[in-house]
Amino acid sequence: MARTFKVALGQVRPVLGDVAANVEKHLAWAARAREEGASLIVFPELGLTGYQVQDLTLDVARPPAHPDIQRLVAASQDLDIVFSFVEESDEHLFYVACAYAAEGRMVALHRKVFLPTYGMFDEGRYVAPGRRFAAFPTRFGRAGMLICEDAWHLTSPYLLALDGAHLLILPASSPARSVQDEEGFGSQSFWRKLLEVYARLLGVHILFVNRVGFEDGVGFFGGSFVMAPDGERIAEAPVLQEALVTAEVDLTLLRRVRYTTPILRDEKPELVLRALERWLVRRDASAFPARDEAEEGCRP
Repeated sequence: MARTFKVALGQVRPVLGDVAANVEKHLAWAARAREEGASLIVFPELGLTGYQVQDLTLDVARPPAHPDIQRLVAASQDLDIVFSFVEESDEHLFYVACAYAAEGRMVALHRKVFLPTYGMFDEGRYVAPGRRFAAFPTRFGRAGMLICEDAWHLTSPYLLALDGAHLLILPASSPARSVQDEEGFGSQSFWRKLLEVYARLLGVHILFVNRVGFEDGVGFFGGSFVMAPDGERIAEAPVLQEALVTAEVDLTLLRRVRYTTPILRDEKPELVLRALERWLVRRDASAFPARDEAEEGCRP
């Protein structure tokens, strides 16, 4: 495994509903990343479809074997490519998915687990939730993928780190909200602070790639970055504009951080498991009382 590698962040502006055009842009940007010496390029959430797909879901959804998807997979012979699309399963269920392609094959596929249905978001109306978080091997060590809202839940990066992930890959479609003077947008500031905590507590590199552009009046701020295990941002893209940003990732830093601050080492997952089991039993007992108690409550 290489001690360092160059990563490219493909902060693109997708065309809503035009999969063919977005595939071409991904291929062109992958070629640029290859020319700049990158070994891995990461694109944003739903970079192949646009975010506000809603009633376009049937039109833009693709199974992994579809030619549009396989063109990007084929382009990964000498450059690992992470891209996101609306996946259609064999059962005709639809997911927000993220694929990791390397050496001309799809190495891993993550389906977004947490679908926001608050504020401007209504994802659960159109797509199904994924059911698992799992790390997988790459030539840069074990990696794990999260998609936007997944990262707003503590369990997601925690489970991936316990599964051995050294690298967290995080495509997003995060809107620009709450303009601030020094920190840019409020949503941008939140992502920086949140991922700094994860990087430091879990001792992982994080690749956050957010899209730009406008859809149905919603603007996406970009601001993609690479964060080291010590919480430092080693590269960052501008806001509100497309950009291809490269950064050198030093994997030896992870070794040093996990030695000097061994928080992940000292975790006690068996304690968490026992506590969750007790909590689930209490919750189920509260939601489904014994028959006699239920009948008693119905008597006049």
